[in-house]
Amino acid sequence: MEVILLKDMENLGKVGDIVKVKDGYARNYLIPSGIALPATKSNIARVKNELQSLKKKAERQLARYKELAEKLNATRITIEHEAGEEGKLFGSVTTSQIEKALHQAGFEDVEKKQIILERPIRETGTYEVKIHLFKDVEATVTVDVVPLKK
Repeated sequence: MEVILLKDMENLGKVGDIVKVKDGYARNYLIPSGIALPATKSNIARVKNELQSLKKKAERQLARYKELAEKLNATRITIEHEAGEEGKLFGSVTTSQIEKALHQAGFEDVEKKQIILERPIRETGTYEVKIHLFKDVEATVTVDVVPLKK
């Protein structure tokens, strides 16, 4: 039986591929679980239209995230944190604190899970923090960590 894949399957193919599988595998697993549709003319046409609209949507998202990345690359945020005499922080700067500072700077779209800290920030100073926005789109934000003024 020929089916059209609606989801990427490691051993079969990618979304939109028309693949030949055993009848029982298609009827008992792929079709009921929403992974594939029977390869009829109407289903093929419908899936092609959906794929085209998904591609356009993905292109728009990619352009939006690239624009956001350019703005983030030019951004410098300051985080105040309690610190000792030699610049050692009491604790460390967290992704939540960076997210909050970015939201205050007007970047509401950035979420905590997108912020990548290669190592904990435990001293005052200037750090480069990566933000994973979309598939291949990353931005780097400059974070200045300064001692909290008493």
